[in-house]
This record gives sequence, structure tokens and C-alpha cells, in this order.
Amino acid sequence: MEVDHTPTGKCAVLVTEKERSLVAHLAAAEKYTIDHLMQPEQQKLVEKAKIFYSAGFFLTVCPDAALYLAKHAAQHNKIYCLNTAAPFILQFFTAAFDAMLPFTDYLFGNDDEFTVLGKVKGWGTDLETIAKEAANVTKANTARPRVVVCTCGPKATLVVVQGQEPQYFSFPAIADSEIVDTNGAGDSFVDGFLAQLIQGKSLATCVHAGNYAAGVVIRHSGCTFPAKPEFVDY
Repeated sequence: MEVDHTPTGKCAVLVTEKERSLVAHLAAAEKYTIDHLMQPEQQKLVEKAKIFYSAGFFLTVCPDAALYLAKHAAQHNKIYCLNTAAPFILQFFTAAFDAMLPFTDYLFGNDDEFTVLGKVKGWGTDLETIAKEAANVTKANTARPRVVVCTCGPKATLVVVQGQEPQYFSFPAIADSEIVDTNGAGDSFVDGFLAQLIQGKSLATCVHAGNYAAGVVIRHSGCTFPAKPEFVDY
């Protein structure tokens, strides 16, 4: 979608040693409307898609468009994935998040974000409990259970499948000396996960690929990666 009189968004990234701070200027990204999504050209893409993914940030711009796609996915037995994205999304856009959750098949986030979710929803501070509560929220599409994925930095990834007990997926530790820049680690995890999900791979393989992708990105400056991946399936 193009808009007049508003520049393309941009983001400044300040990296101090291995940590980063980001200052975003959303600009045109704040102007998205559901009218654009409803145009025939976009609707062809919607009909063709099998998996939808949105970061929680989009809920601050056009929650109607996100909810439209989530409901479409539920009605047509497609997969909808949502990322909590940042603590402030859960704190200040709670209503939009709550509206999305019944239509969400895969919910991604990190331990900081899920901790805030627990406080906002009154689910306590225990990550397993929070993940189980989120997983067990009533789903619109009951053909598949909801899967909640909580990354915990260098610790094992917590996964809760709706109606099941929590699972942990560990991965090889990365030496501190190898970490160059943590920018993009969370997004890369989801990228790796979805790359396997679209191929119908197991949950373990999806998590394994997610952690692999995140591990590659944090070894490089910025969101960069080698030309050829070395990922090996189980």
C-alpha cells in the first residue's frame, strides 16, 4: 500500500557491545487500512495463502485487518500465527490482543513478554502456567490445538500444546564470545520455525530450526546470514 505525503518508515539501531536499542519512525506504516486488504489483488493472495503470520506491532496500526485474516484462517482451516512482539503490546493493546487469541493457532513470544502477559491477564508469573493459560483459551477453529511457543534466551524453549503438559526443547549453547549482535533473534526464530511448519515437519523440528536460525543471526552483525545454511533436520 502506498500513501502520499508520508515517507517510508525507518528504524535506527544502536548496538552497544552485544545489546541493541531501537528507535522506530513508523511513518507510512501507520497508515495501513483494511480497505487495501479488501481489494481484489490482495484478496487473491489471501485465498492462496495457507499460513498467515503477524507481529503484534500490527495491532497498533490496523487491528481490523489482522482480525479479518485471523478469522479467515479459522473459517478455512488455515493456520494463523501471532507474535506478542513487545511487552507494551500486551500492556496497552490488550483488547486487540484478546480479540486475536481465539483465532490464533501459534502464539510466539519471549519470556519477558509472557511475564507481562501473565500480569495483565492475572495468570501469575510462572511461565509454564502463563503458557498453559494462553494455550487453553477457547479456539474458534477446533480442528487443531493452539501451540504456544516461549523463547527464553539461552535457556530451553518452552512449548505448550493446548490440552497438554509443557514441553522443553533444548539446543546447543552458544559461547558468549561468538555472539556479535542479538538484533533480530526473535524474528529469526519464528522464520526458522515457520520454514519447517509449512513443510509439515514435526514440532520438535520446527523449534530446532527456529533456534538454529536465531543462533546464526546473533553470530552476525545486523539481520544478516551466510549464503548457505547448515541446518540439518532431525
